[in-house]
Amino acid sequence: MAQQGIQLDQETFCCSICLDLLKRPVTIPCGHSYCRRCINNYWDGEEEEKIPSCPQCRQTFTPRPVLVRNTMLADLVEQLKKTELQAAPADHCYAGPADVGCDFCTGRKLKAIKSCLQCVASYCEQHLQPHYDVAPLKKHKLVEPSNKLQENICSLHHEVMKMFCRTDQQCICYLCSVDEHKGHHAVSAAAERKERQRELGESRQQVQQRIQDRQKDVKVLQQEVKAINQSADKAVRDSEEIFSQLIRLMEKRSSDVKQQIRSQQKTEVSGAEELQQKLEQEIAELRRKDAELQQLSHTEDHIQFLHNYPSLPHLSESTHSASINIRPLRHFEEVTAAVSKVRDQLQNMLSEGWTKISLTPTDLDVSLSPPEPKTRAGFLRYSQEITMDPNTAHIRLLLSEENRDVMRISTPRSYSDHPDRFTGCPQVMSTESLTGRCYWEVEWGSRGGIVAVTYKDIKRGGGESRFGFNEKSWALNHYKDSCSFTHNSIITPLSVPPSSRVGVYLDQSAGLLSFYSVSDTMTLLHRVQTTFTQPLFAGIWLWNVADTANFK
Repeated sequence: MAQQGIQLDQETFCCSICLDLLKRPVTIPCGHSYCRRCINNYWDGEEEEKIPSCPQCRQTFTPRPVLVRNTMLADLVEQLKKTELQAAPADHCYAGPADVGCDFCTGRKLKAIKSCLQCVASYCEQHLQPHYDVAPLKKHKLVEPSNKLQENICSLHHEVMKMFCRTDQQCICYLCSVDEHKGHHAVSAAAERKERQRELGESRQQVQQRIQDRQKDVKVLQQEVKAINQSADKAVRDSEEIFSQLIRLMEKRSSDVKQQIRSQQKTEVSGAEELQQKLEQEIAELRRKDAELQQLSHTEDHIQFLHNYPSLPHLSESTHSASINIRPLRHFEEVTAAVSKVRDQLQNMLSEGWTKISLTPTDLDVSLSPPEPKTRAGFLRYSQEITMDPNTAHIRLLLSEENRDVMRISTPRSYSDHPDRFTGCPQVMSTESLTGRCYWEVEWGSRGGIVAVTYKDIKRGGGESRFGFNEKSWALNHYKDSCSFTHNSIITPLSVPPSSRVGVYLDQSAGLLSFYSVSDTMTLLHRVQTTFTQPLFAGIWLWNVADTANFK
């Protein structure tokens, strides 16, 4: 009420010309008051033949009145200014168009400092005080000011929604749970928030891991560019030194080789830098995604969290899978060797002709690893014949004479003792190590099993020797119509059921491992992007007696 009185007084003591508080107020003969400057400017602006008049009542005055300061009115205006400064809130305390206003303020609303989820209302500092003083109100949930509180109200029952129906995947009120959603799986909003928060945390971990992986890829590319440049520079220097020994006869050939090296260098560096730029763009997008997830995870209002959560885009597979194949740092050394050989030949037979030196992409293969094949025919280009090592076979596994078929049996075999033999799990490793790019297939004869890649120094006994349940092996688990991927004891369920034949593609130097369901088409089951630090071996694990598998 005090604020309303001040507002009334201020309007009363305003000049009707400038609409502001009176400054040096004067009163003209009709009784109306104005700022001295305002009324003078008003009369000065009238035409010369017009008689001065009052802007409000239009009364005229002849001659033009002499203006005298209204002392009493001036004192009242000064007192009003002092009172207004002490009593009126600062302008920044009032709610603007983008602010949340207090629902209990009358007249001009103050900014809300908190919103109450139970009251479904927002409060300024003054009106919020009962929530701190009154015992029942102290239990209410206060959050940051929100202009979306009405979204927390059930449109059917006009009750606050405090529950979540997992059957229909929507927020509901208590009456909904005993009416429209009766018999559904309903939990509290807080319980559902906790579960979604856990999922959100896992999504953030995936995003952050993807960022770290891409940063590593960028670093590798930067090192590769540096190595290419260094190798190219050295090749140029060596070539020039060799050709200098052949005097002017070899100057043209030296220039040709130099130009070809530079051209190839530019091509390779350009390709590496282009992929680096794409990876950096992906990192920026992932960071933006991580920021969105972080912002959502900090939302205090459970309902707002659940409203916004389903709209989050799913983390898709990387469109620029950095299958980076960094070969040994030879790059342009082949050029130097070729030129040296020519020099030696020319020293013995300068007059017999010229051996042409050709710089081709094959000679200078510093490109990134080729993309993963799309068809089975493409994969079969990297097919590798694999046999099982009898010295690693568990005593309940029976191998064929060719060591390409295996069956789980009930009666233990009398294998000789060997330090490489698995004693804890019914599994076997390949004889051949897997290097470079290779592909093989495993045919299951019954319910399935585990196909894996593993380091040779995996443990041979105990539960930690099982493929996938340690940091030294990566395993695809196939049982009947379901499958999952396991590494370091972390099991990842897979939504795509495999066929009776599983294909495995490995690019060891690029750190790429992919599992496919092989039928009329190649269906990707799971892909791993990591860094392999040791040679890898294929592995088989069988579930039950009479289960079989063979390498194709």
